[in-house]
Amino acid sequence: MTSEQKSKDLNQYFNLRESLIGFLREDIGQGDLTSEYLVDEDSKSTSFITCKSEVAVVAGLEEAHTLFDICNCESKALVKDGDSVRKGRKVMMIRGNTKSILKAERTALNLIMRMSGIATDTKKFVDIAKTVSNDIKITGTRKTAPGLRFFDKKSIELGGGSAHRNTLSEMILIKDNHLAVTNSISHCISTAKAKSSNNIVIECEVSDTRASIEAIKSGADIIMLDNFSPQEAHKTISYLRRSGLRSKIQVEISGGVNLSNIKDYASALPDMISVGSLTHSSKSIDFSMEIN
Repeated sequence: MTSEQKSKDLNQYFNLRESLIGFLREDIGQGDLTSEYLVDEDSKSTSFITCKSEVAVVAGLEEAHTLFDICNCESKALVKDGDSVRKGRKVMMIRGNTKSILKAERTALNLIMRMSGIATDTKKFVDIAKTVSNDIKITGTRKTAPGLRFFDKKSIELGGGSAHRNTLSEMILIKDNHLAVTNSISHCISTAKAKSSNNIVIECEVSDTRASIEAIKSGADIIMLDNFSPQEAHKTISYLRRSGLRSKIQVEISGGVNLSNIKDYASALPDMISVGSLTHSSKSIDFSMEIN
């Protein structure tokens, strides 16, 4: 690992720790009044976090470990982030001052529950797509809760998916509103290519086969078939294959994808299928913490 990589990893760790400290401050406020009044100052406890749902992909244990560490508690993951577990499985053990454990409890559980929900749903989409092709990536979108994007995107990766674009600065993605003010796919792409460096990926949202061809011939790296029906996606990708254009482009399908139609979309053989519901509609997985 280079010194630059070490510095980047260290900065990411500090940023993560600062975020988690902020989450704790939000929950603790001026102090845990209940524990202050009822729990002895020198009380020590051991507790376990347990899965309460029938099946889940666990995510957020690394973050929970950091939260308990911030509160001066010892914790040990009993499974790994990304593992599949069933109801009743203990996933983490925590030891330390009882008041300190209780300070971190809800914040740790909230993150584990949300992140595990996203990871679990992602795996469902990934597993269905794999029945068609191992080469199709299930990706997330930027439809994340403010302040939680890092955690939401990490959860997708733990479920077997791909984070895709994390920030607006990572790539050029020409969407319908950009086209609305310029009215030209070719102009948008040529302008973007002229003003950006060669290593910046350019993706363009398209609404039909004609627009797909224009985007490819204008030099896009990826086209996004936005809100296409499965039949329309099949038709467009098949045309690109017959015309010799498919090998020149990566194809993303986005919009309206759910567990009922993911296999139909996957059978069109795109490179990526993005699913916004992973981060805006996934149901949290139930976990609880019990002190022994």
